[in-house]
Amino acid sequence: MKRTALVVGVTGIGGNHAARELLAQGWDVIGLSRRAPRDLPQVRHIAADLLDPAALGAALKDVAPTHVFITTWMRQDTEAENIRVNAALVRNLLDALSSHKSVRHVALVTGLKHYLGPFEAYASSGTLPDTPLRESQPRLALEIFYYAQEDEVYAAAERDRFTWTIHRPHTVIGLAVGNAMNLGTTLAVYATICKETGRPFQFPGSAAQWNGMSDVTDARMLAKQLVWAADTDASRNEAFNIVNGDVFRWSWLWPKLAAFFGVEAAGFNGTVQPLEAAMANDAPLWRDIAARHGLVEADLDRLASAWHTDLDLGRPLEVMTDMSNSRRLGFTAYQATDTSFFDLFERLRAERLIP
Repeated sequence: MKRTALVVGVTGIGGNHAARELLAQGWDVIGLSRRAPRDLPQVRHIAADLLDPAALGAALKDVAPTHVFITTWMRQDTEAENIRVNAALVRNLLDALSSHKSVRHVALVTGLKHYLGPFEAYASSGTLPDTPLRESQPRLALEIFYYAQEDEVYAAAERDRFTWTIHRPHTVIGLAVGNAMNLGTTLAVYATICKETGRPFQFPGSAAQWNGMSDVTDARMLAKQLVWAADTDASRNEAFNIVNGDVFRWSWLWPKLAAFFGVEAAGFNGTVQPLEAAMANDAPLWRDIAARHGLVEADLDRLASAWHTDLDLGRPLEVMTDMSNSRRLGFTAYQATDTSFFDLFERLRAERLIP
């Protein structure tokens, strides 16, 4: 049967790579975002505001996808606002598609805040889970916008009789500009600034993160799981963690990242050294670097999300993610984490986003 994918958030890390994987496997792909992706000419683009139901309905009136991949969210000042806004964008989208009765499957991308808590209580002493994190762990006794988004999917699935999957990546490593959570590119920009200024490449996080075991999610791995789940009957109505399949310690990876850029690696020195503070005054410097090297993005805030990198690397516990749920159903993809970073750095250079 013909399969048409609607990728919501097609310009983001997850959505862009999902679209690429879908195209590679022969799907028709429609992308929904406020701006058209500059690197996916094969994708039919729809510009729409997910928070404007009338305009969204008009934009989607002739769109009848068989599969929907929701890979976007909108950051707000409080978790209450995160819940209100991000539940609404899922609800508005699925309401707008409901009349077509074409949707057979919806995939929702969330993340590890499902286990670690919202931004306002992230990995705090009252919410620390057992690791490795498993899909069978119950929801926290907290309000989290991921839960609200899931509930909107469940309600629409009951109404419109489609199946669903939930995908929970760890820190996603991949290319995107203007993304709110972008650790890989943030570290590339930070290392570039360190090289330009002679600063040491200082690990900004906690002792638990420096010494403990961790994992991350290559955006290509997330894309592979999204498409695998859409094509696998046994995956229906399941939640899946998704990471690279290896584990590492930042004490092992940090010197490798420093060596790639030719900078001095400085590890955990007894205290957390927030990257947000270290880069607080670097916007003019980045504009100068961009001008001197002919880079295509001179706005530091469009590339680096220091606040979120601090959130991830400052956690007071090691974080490992169990993938047994998808492994037992046949998802066997694997990606070496150091290669994830190096591939991203090479692509950032090729795209003239870093020198």
